[in-house]
Amino acid sequence: MRTECSIEIERPIEEVFDYTINHVTEWSTTVVEEEVLEETPNHIGTKFRSVTQSHGRPMEFLGEVTDHVPPHASAVTLRGAAFDLDVAYLFEDLDGRTRVTQIADVHGKGVFRIMLAIFGRFGQSASQQAQLEELKNLKFLLETNVKPSA
Repeated sequence: MRTECSIEIERPIEEVFDYTINHVTEWSTTVVEEEVLEETPNHIGTKFRSVTQSHGRPMEFLGEVTDHVPPHASAVTLRGAAFDLDVAYLFEDLDGRTRVTQIADVHGKGVFRIMLAIFGRFGQSASQQAQLEELKNLKFLLETNVKPSA
């Protein structure tokens, strides 16, 4: 199942890229913990652990950076028990503003794979709404400068 969502942020591309990629737990409404396990010099291949929380249930993922082209693109693969995710962020300079596009592909496993097939359209709509809420939170924090200091 693929979802894609974009938002325009009134901040320069370099700032948006840095905050989006390096401060996920500050702006994400679902990612509650991230830990780098093995870092590579060019970021591609960096391995990390990510914990999300949805509907009160924590889920742990092992991730790997698959693309890193500052300030234009970044992508990761996340492997979890019920499903895997491929998530890409694309950043477009709009003359001082930035368009951020998040593309997420969910690959179900076991029973979750069957559920995705049955409830795909409903699940896709709910996932896209959650994706938009996350990007709105990112926009709010960057534009109001209320983001936590690094």
